[in-house]
Amino acid sequence: MLDVSLLGTGGMMPLPYRWLTALMLRYHGKSILIDCGEGTQIALREKGWSPNPIDIICFTHYHADHISGLPGMLLTMGNAERREPLLLIGPKGLTRVVNALRTIAPELPFEVQYEEITEEEQVFSFDGFQIKAFKVSHSVVCYGYSMIVERKGRFDKERALEQQIPMKLWSRLQKGETITENGVTYTSDMVLGGPRKGLKVTYCTDTRPTESITSNAAGSDLLILEGMYGEHDKLAKAKENKHMTMYEAAAIARSAQVPELWLTHYSPSLLRPEEYLGSVRKIFANTIAAKDGRTVELQFEEE
Repeated sequence: MLDVSLLGTGGMMPLPYRWLTALMLRYHGKSILIDCGEGTQIALREKGWSPNPIDIICFTHYHADHISGLPGMLLTMGNAERREPLLLIGPKGLTRVVNALRTIAPELPFEVQYEEITEEEQVFSFDGFQIKAFKVSHSVVCYGYSMIVERKGRFDKERALEQQIPMKLWSRLQKGETITENGVTYTSDMVLGGPRKGLKVTYCTDTRPTESITSNAAGSDLLILEGMYGEHDKLAKAKENKHMTMYEAAAIARSAQVPELWLTHYSPSLLRPEEYLGSVRKIFANTIAAKDGRTVELQFEEE
Protein backbone atom coordinates (compact mmCIF):
# COMPACT_ATOMS: atom_id res chain seq x y z
CA MET A 1 0.00 0.00 0.00
CA LEU A 2 1.23 3.49 -0.91
CA ASP A 3 -0.26 6.51 0.88
CA VAL A 4 -0.35 9.69 -1.20
CA SER A 5 -1.38 13.03 0.29
CA LEU A 6 -1.33 16.38 -1.49
CA LEU A 7 -0.72 18.55 1.54
CA GLY A 8 -0.98 21.88 -0.26
CA THR A 9 -2.19 22.94 -3.69
CA GLY A 10 -1.21 26.61 -3.93
CA GLY A 11 1.37 28.36 -6.04
CA MET A 12 3.33 31.56 -5.38
CA MET A 13 1.93 32.38 -1.94
CA PRO A 14 0.05 30.59 0.85
CA LEU A 15 -3.56 31.61 1.34
CA PRO A 16 -5.87 31.19 4.35
CA TYR A 17 -7.63 28.33 2.56
CA ARG A 18 -4.73 26.90 0.50
CA TRP A 19 -1.21 25.96 1.54
CA LEU A 20 1.70 25.92 -0.87
CA THR A 21 2.26 22.81 -2.94
CA ALA A 22 3.75 19.84 -1.12
CA LEU A 23 3.24 16.12 -1.58
CA MET A 24 3.77 13.37 1.00
CA LEU A 25 4.18 9.70 0.11
CA ARG A 26 4.39 6.90 2.67
CA TYR A 27 5.41 3.35 1.87
CA HIS A 28 6.64 0.48 4.03
CA GLY A 29 7.63 2.71 6.93
CA LYS A 30 9.32 5.32 4.74
CA SER A 31 8.02 8.88 4.28
CA ILE A 32 8.97 11.01 1.27
CA LEU A 33 8.12 14.71 0.96
CA ILE A 34 8.27 16.48 -2.40
CA ASP A 35 8.64 20.25 -2.03
CA CYS A 36 8.39 22.13 1.23
CA GLY A 37 6.91 25.57 0.81
CA GLU A 38 5.87 27.94 3.56
CA GLY A 39 3.10 26.38 5.65
CA THR A 40 3.95 22.75 4.90
CA GLN A 41 4.35 22.02 8.62
CA ILE A 42 0.84 23.31 9.30
CA ALA A 43 -0.55 21.28 6.41
CA LEU A 44 1.09 18.19 7.91
CA ARG A 45 -0.47 18.90 11.30
CA GLU A 46 -3.89 19.42 9.73
CA LYS A 47 -3.48 16.04 8.08
CA GLY A 48 -2.58 14.49 11.44
CA TRP A 49 0.86 13.39 10.29
CA SER A 50 4.19 14.18 11.95
CA PRO A 51 7.26 15.63 10.21
CA ASN A 52 9.69 13.59 12.29
CA PRO A 53 9.42 10.31 10.31
CA ILE A 54 10.26 12.04 7.00
CA ASP A 55 13.20 10.15 5.48
CA ILE A 56 13.62 11.97 2.16
CA ILE A 57 12.74 15.46 0.91
CA CYS A 58 12.85 16.06 -2.86
CA PHE A 59 12.80 19.54 -4.39
CA THR A 60 11.52 20.29 -7.86
CA HIS A 61 13.38 23.63 -7.95
CA TYR A 62 14.47 26.46 -5.70
CA HIS A 63 11.76 29.10 -5.99
CA ALA A 64 10.65 30.20 -2.53
CA ASP A 65 7.16 28.70 -2.73
CA HIS A 66 8.75 25.25 -3.01
CA ILE A 67 11.52 25.42 -0.41
CA SER A 68 10.95 28.28 2.04
CA GLY A 69 9.35 25.96 4.60
CA LEU A 70 12.49 23.86 4.96
CA PRO A 71 14.30 25.71 7.82
CA GLY A 72 11.25 25.47 10.07
CA MET A 73 10.76 21.83 9.15
CA LEU A 74 14.37 21.04 10.06
CA LEU A 75 14.05 22.86 13.38
CA THR A 76 10.85 20.98 14.22
CA MET A 77 12.56 17.67 13.48
CA GLY A 78 15.47 18.69 15.69
CA ASN A 79 13.21 19.77 18.53
CA ALA A 80 11.56 16.34 18.34
CA GLU A 81 15.00 14.86 19.08
CA ARG A 82 15.39 13.24 15.71
CA ARG A 83 18.70 11.42 15.31
CA GLU A 84 18.31 9.60 12.00
CA PRO A 85 19.94 11.17 8.90
CA LEU A 86 17.70 13.12 6.51
CA LEU A 87 18.31 12.81 2.77
CA LEU A 88 17.65 15.79 0.49
CA ILE A 89 17.41 15.39 -3.30
CA GLY A 90 17.28 18.27 -5.76
CA PRO A 91 18.80 20.01 -8.79
CA LYS A 92 22.38 21.25 -8.87
CA GLY A 93 23.02 23.84 -6.18
CA LEU A 94 21.08 21.92 -3.52
CA THR A 95 23.89 21.97 -0.95
CA ARG A 96 24.55 25.68 -1.44
CA VAL A 97 20.86 26.66 -1.28
CA VAL A 98 20.09 24.57 1.80
CA ASN A 99 23.20 25.72 3.66
CA ALA A 100 22.13 29.31 3.02
CA LEU A 101 18.67 28.57 4.43
CA ARG A 102 20.26 26.83 7.40
CA THR A 103 21.71 30.12 8.57
CA ILE A 104 18.59 30.23 10.74
CA ALA A 105 18.75 26.51 11.56
CA PRO A 106 22.49 25.94 12.00
CA GLU A 107 22.56 23.29 14.72
CA LEU A 108 20.66 20.06 14.24
CA PRO A 109 20.98 16.78 16.16
CA PHE A 110 20.90 14.78 12.93
CA GLU A 111 22.93 14.62 9.72
CA VAL A 112 21.60 16.23 6.55
CA GLN A 113 22.72 14.34 3.44
CA TYR A 114 22.61 15.71 -0.11
CA GLU A 115 22.06 14.10 -3.52
CA GLU A 116 22.24 16.60 -6.39
CA ILE A 117 20.61 15.70 -9.71
CA THR A 118 23.21 15.94 -12.48
CA GLU A 119 21.45 14.29 -15.44
CA GLU A 120 18.37 14.95 -17.58
CA GLU A 121 16.89 11.86 -15.95
CA GLN A 122 18.26 10.21 -12.82
CA VAL A 123 17.12 7.31 -10.67
CA PHE A 124 17.68 7.02 -6.91
CA SER A 125 17.18 3.49 -5.60
CA PHE A 126 16.07 2.56 -2.10
CA ASP A 127 14.83 -0.58 -0.38
CA GLY A 128 11.73 -1.60 -2.34
CA PHE A 129 11.24 1.60 -4.36
CA GLN A 130 12.86 4.10 -6.68
CA ILE A 131 12.60 7.85 -7.10
CA LYS A 132 13.13 8.98 -10.68
CA ALA A 133 13.81 12.65 -11.42
CA PHE A 134 13.25 14.02 -14.92
CA LYS A 135 13.97 17.51 -16.23
CA VAL A 136 11.09 19.76 -17.29
CA SER A 137 10.86 23.32 -18.66
CA HIS A 138 10.56 26.22 -16.20
CA SER A 139 12.26 29.59 -15.84
CA VAL A 140 14.91 27.90 -13.67
CA VAL A 141 16.19 24.32 -13.63
CA CYS A 142 13.25 22.18 -12.53
CA TYR A 143 12.50 18.47 -12.23
CA GLY A 144 9.44 16.28 -11.95
CA TYR A 145 9.48 13.06 -9.94
CA SER A 146 8.07 9.57 -10.21
CA MET A 147 7.97 7.28 -7.20
CA ILE A 148 8.08 3.69 -8.38
CA VAL A 149 7.33 0.84 -5.98
CA GLU A 150 8.74 -2.42 -7.21
CA ARG A 151 7.00 -5.73 -6.69
CA LYS A 152 8.80 -9.04 -6.92
CA GLY A 153 7.33 -12.16 -8.41
CA ARG A 154 5.23 -14.54 -6.36
CA PHE A 155 7.04 -17.37 -4.53
CA ASP A 156 6.75 -20.59 -6.54
CA LYS A 157 6.75 -23.53 -4.14
CA GLU A 158 6.61 -26.13 -6.91
CA ARG A 159 9.77 -24.77 -8.56
CA ALA A 160 11.56 -24.74 -5.23
CA LEU A 161 10.64 -28.38 -4.62
CA GLU A 162 11.55 -29.46 -8.15
CA GLN A 163 15.02 -27.97 -7.75
CA GLN A 164 15.38 -29.55 -4.30
CA ILE A 165 16.13 -26.22 -2.67
CA PRO A 166 16.32 -26.65 1.12
CA MET A 167 13.17 -25.30 2.77
CA LYS A 168 15.22 -23.38 5.35
CA LEU A 169 16.48 -21.12 2.51
CA TRP A 170 13.10 -20.27 1.02
CA SER A 171 12.32 -17.14 3.02
CA ARG A 172 15.77 -15.66 2.40
CA LEU A 173 15.59 -16.35 -1.32
CA GLN A 174 12.11 -14.84 -1.42
CA LYS A 175 13.64 -11.63 -0.02
CA GLY A 176 16.14 -11.52 -2.89
CA GLU A 177 19.22 -13.00 -1.26
CA THR A 178 21.81 -15.10 -3.08
CA ILE A 179 22.95 -18.01 -0.90
CA THR A 180 25.79 -20.50 -1.28
CA GLU A 181 25.50 -23.69 0.76
CA ASN A 182 27.44 -26.94 0.43
CA GLY A 183 29.03 -25.68 -2.77
CA VAL A 184 25.69 -24.85 -4.41
CA THR A 185 24.59 -21.27 -5.17
CA TYR A 186 20.89 -20.46 -4.94
CA THR A 187 19.42 -17.24 -6.38
CA SER A 188 16.01 -15.63 -5.90
CA ASP A 189 15.03 -16.12 -9.55
CA MET A 190 15.05 -19.86 -8.88
CA VAL A 191 12.00 -19.56 -6.62
CA LEU A 192 10.20 -16.41 -7.83
CA GLY A 193 7.88 -15.95 -10.77
CA GLY A 194 8.05 -12.95 -13.08
CA PRO A 195 7.77 -9.41 -11.67
CA ARG A 196 4.26 -8.27 -10.81
CA LYS A 197 2.81 -4.83 -11.41
CA GLY A 198 3.94 -2.40 -8.75
CA LEU A 199 2.77 1.15 -8.02
CA LYS A 200 3.78 4.44 -9.57
CA VAL A 201 2.96 8.08 -8.81
CA THR A 202 4.23 10.96 -10.97
CA TYR A 203 4.29 14.56 -9.76
CA CYS A 204 5.25 17.69 -11.66
CA THR A 205 4.72 21.42 -11.18
CA ASP A 206 6.09 24.67 -12.62
CA THR A 207 6.68 23.76 -16.23
CA ARG A 208 5.51 24.00 -19.78
CA PRO A 209 4.28 20.71 -21.28
CA THR A 210 7.24 18.49 -22.24
CA GLU A 211 7.70 15.05 -23.74
CA SER A 212 9.61 14.09 -20.59
CA ILE A 213 6.44 14.52 -18.53
CA THR A 214 4.35 12.38 -20.88
CA SER A 215 6.92 9.60 -21.15
CA ASN A 216 7.56 9.44 -17.41
CA ALA A 217 3.87 9.63 -16.57
CA ALA A 218 3.17 6.55 -18.68
CA GLY A 219 2.30 3.59 -16.47
CA SER A 220 1.50 5.78 -13.47
CA ASP A 221 -1.41 4.86 -11.21
CA LEU A 222 -1.79 8.55 -10.36
CA LEU A 223 -0.55 11.67 -12.13
CA ILE A 224 -0.35 14.98 -10.25
CA LEU A 225 0.28 18.03 -12.45
CA GLU A 226 0.28 21.77 -12.23
CA GLY A 227 -2.96 23.38 -13.37
CA MET A 228 -2.06 26.96 -12.59
CA TYR A 229 -4.68 28.57 -14.79
CA GLY A 230 -8.19 27.57 -15.78
CA GLU A 231 -9.08 30.73 -17.66
CA HIS A 232 -8.64 30.32 -21.41
CA ASP A 233 -7.21 33.82 -21.77
CA LYS A 234 -4.28 32.93 -19.46
CA LEU A 235 -2.49 30.69 -21.96
CA ALA A 236 -0.16 33.49 -23.10
CA LYS A 237 0.71 34.25 -19.48
CA ALA A 238 1.36 30.57 -18.81
CA LYS A 239 3.76 30.42 -21.75
CA GLU A 240 5.52 33.63 -20.71
CA ASN A 241 6.09 32.45 -17.12
CA LYS A 242 6.77 28.81 -18.02
CA HIS A 243 3.70 27.39 -16.30
CA MET A 244 0.90 25.10 -17.46
CA THR A 245 -2.86 25.42 -17.81
CA MET A 246 -5.39 22.85 -16.66
CA TYR A 247 -6.13 22.00 -20.28
CA GLU A 248 -2.48 21.30 -21.06
CA ALA A 249 -2.22 19.08 -17.98
CA ALA A 250 -5.32 17.17 -19.11
CA ALA A 251 -3.82 16.67 -22.57
CA ILE A 252 -0.70 15.15 -21.01
CA ALA A 253 -2.82 12.80 -18.88
CA ARG A 254 -4.72 11.72 -21.99
CA SER A 255 -1.52 11.08 -23.95
CA ALA A 256 0.08 9.18 -21.05
CA GLN A 257 -3.12 7.10 -20.63
CA VAL A 258 -3.11 7.35 -16.84
CA PRO A 259 -6.20 6.35 -14.83
CA GLU A 260 -6.46 9.59 -12.83
CA LEU A 261 -5.17 13.17 -12.85
CA TRP A 262 -5.00 15.51 -9.86
CA LEU A 263 -4.51 19.21 -10.58
CA THR A 264 -2.46 21.33 -8.19
CA HIS A 265 -0.29 24.48 -7.90
CA TYR A 266 -3.10 26.93 -8.58
CA SER A 267 -2.58 30.63 -9.13
CA PRO A 268 -3.66 32.76 -6.13
CA SER A 269 -6.16 34.39 -8.48
CA LEU A 270 -7.80 31.01 -9.19
CA LEU A 271 -10.30 30.94 -6.35
CA ARG A 272 -12.48 27.98 -7.42
CA PRO A 273 -10.55 25.60 -9.69
CA GLU A 274 -13.47 23.19 -9.81
CA GLU A 275 -15.45 25.69 -11.92
CA TYR A 276 -13.31 24.80 -14.93
CA LEU A 277 -13.60 21.03 -14.69
CA GLY A 278 -16.43 20.82 -17.22
CA SER A 279 -14.13 21.98 -20.03
CA VAL A 280 -11.08 20.17 -18.68
CA ARG A 281 -12.89 16.82 -18.48
CA LYS A 282 -13.73 17.05 -22.17
CA ILE A 283 -10.00 16.50 -22.68
CA PHE A 284 -9.43 13.99 -19.85
CA ALA A 285 -12.52 12.73 -18.08
CA ASN A 286 -11.00 11.56 -14.81
CA THR A 287 -9.53 14.90 -13.74
CA ILE A 288 -9.77 16.04 -10.11
CA ALA A 289 -9.33 19.65 -9.03
CA ALA A 290 -7.48 18.62 -5.89
CA LYS A 291 -7.85 20.47 -2.62
CA ASP A 292 -5.42 20.57 0.29
CA GLY A 293 -5.20 17.25 2.09
CA ARG A 294 -6.54 15.10 -0.73
CA THR A 295 -5.34 11.57 0.04
CA VAL A 296 -5.50 8.15 -1.54
CA GLU A 297 -4.25 4.69 -0.55
CA LEU A 298 -2.98 2.95 -3.67
CA GLN A 299 -3.19 -0.83 -3.46
CA PHE A 300 -1.32 -3.52 -5.35
CA GLU A 301 -3.35 -5.39 -7.92
CA GLU A 302 -4.41 -8.80 -6.70
CA GLU A 303 -3.68 -11.75 -8.90
